[in-house]
Amino acid sequence: MEREDFLRKIELFSGVSPRNLKAIAAMCSERSFKRGDYLVRQGDEGVGMFIIVSGRVKVVKETQAGESFDIASHGPGEFIGEMSVLDGAPRSASVAAQEDTTCLVLVSWDFRAFLKSHPAVALEILPVVVRRFRETNERLVNLSRIQ
Repeated sequence: MEREDFLRKIELFSGVSPRNLKAIAAMCSERSFKRGDYLVRQGDEGVGMFIIVSGRVKVVKETQAGESFDIASHGPGEFIGEMSVLDGAPRSASVAAQEDTTCLVLVSWDFRAFLKSHPAVALEILPVVVRRFRETNERLVNLSRIQ
């Protein structure tokens, strides 16, 4: 499957014009992870966003007390790491491959430079990022109520 066709089916990019989507697809590289490998670790610099082509990953948040909580699980067609790519902040959680996983990787500096020169794309993806942030926040609130 062509990268552009694959990205068109990803919620984050569903509203992006074909011309801009083609440019984003050209920025992506492919990377594979074995079961148990970490794609990212909490606190590390956010150098890329990962779009899952195949496999499954889990998102784990560690508290300052050293407790770990599974926050989410993602599979093909989903993405992780969008917040660090957009704001440059350290990773807010760790992500590990639950099975052999292949991802498209969109490097932060390339994507940020593209968004600066194509601000309409930023406005098209922003609602998806905000909604995901709200969903994650709600999961964290619910976890805190359980304790």
